[in-house]
Amino acid sequence: MFTGIIQSVGAITQTTPVGDDMQLAIATHQLDMSDVQLGDSIAVDGVCLTVVKLGPAQFEAHVSKETLSVTEGLNHAHAVNLEKALRLSDRLGGHLVSGHVDGVGEVIKFESLGECWRLEIRAPHAISKYIAVKSSICVNGVSLTVNTVIGDEFSINLIPHTLENTTLKLLRTGSLVNLEVDQIARYVERMTLWESETPKKSRK
Repeated sequence: MFTGIIQSVGAITQTTPVGDDMQLAIATHQLDMSDVQLGDSIAVDGVCLTVVKLGPAQFEAHVSKETLSVTEGLNHAHAVNLEKALRLSDRLGGHLVSGHVDGVGEVIKFESLGECWRLEIRAPHAISKYIAVKSSICVNGVSLTVNTVIGDEFSINLIPHTLENTTLKLLRTGSLVNLEVDQIARYVERMTLWESETPKKSRK
């Protein structure tokens, strides 16, 4: 589990095909790796990856064909948001994030509003129903609050601190982003469906 509070901006420095999969080398830059061991999880642009090799200020991760097919940005070198897995003693500054991407969205507008910026994204229709005003959403691993929702499109206001400490400042119209919806919405939907589909006798 993660919080969506980015701990460092790193970079994918090398991608090596392994059959249909990919082996990534990721520079960690300012991320404290002193407590990271093989097998630990690190979110890379919102995607939970397993550390398979450790080196000086970097780690490697193996990415499956399936993960590559449902995420954006893991097949080429570029800057990425990094967050180590949440410990039970940590503060939950953002919201509970699993690191399992629900869909890839497209930036349709990114404009300055004084010191802040307005980010508008078109989400895949299949996950739009989980996005609500004032709910949380994870964009490339960053926990953010939804301001408006119209159909499949939603907007977010970004403060200077968020822009300075994440890769979101690099987004442009047409950029693709990894999206993970709030898990609470999924549980609510599941419970509602269960209530409507399960005969009353079988619930006893």
